[in-house]
Amino acid sequence: MNLPSGILPAVRTMKDFDKALGSKHDVIVLLETRLSQLKNLVAYAHRSDKKVIIHFDLIQGLKTDEYGMEYVLREIKPDGIISTRGYVIELAKKNQIMAIQRMFLLDSLALEHNQTLIERIKPDCIEVLPGLIPSFIENLSQRIGTPIIAGGLITEGKEVEEALNAGAIAVSTSKTALW
Repeated sequence: MNLPSGILPAVRTMKDFDKALGSKHDVIVLLETRLSQLKNLVAYAHRSDKKVIIHFDLIQGLKTDEYGMEYVLREIKPDGIISTRGYVIELAKKNQIMAIQRMFLLDSLALEHNQTLIERIKPDCIEVLPGLIPSFIENLSQRIGTPIIAGGLITEGKEVEEALNAGAIAVSTSKTALW
């Protein structure tokens, strides 16, 4: 899968899932899904020519371990994985699936810790939250050289533009008006 770009519809509800399928965007991010629904959602999205990235940590009913990852890869067949957990990202990379490390920029210590983790694991992309901080996106992009997806608290088109102009390759948002 090529690196995602532009808006990434982040889906929380079935209504939003349907809206994302009807959108012009070719990648959908599934958040807070139930394990019992996941296989059908991914299959349905694939039939609609959409790529699917699942937030591994938010799948209800799935343990975030090696066996959970094995199940997801063999049975669900997503196009990519997002996780805050380094070992999940390592497993995704080992299995040659798009691996996106989600990181929260809470303070300078979190920034340092996450930078060390990214240098060690080398995810395909990182998702930076909150995505409302273009100066940090620009700084981090220059420091680590890994493509960045901005996410979290983005509710206006201006914020999307600012994140993209700061160096993010994409913006994930559940704000359907931005899709």
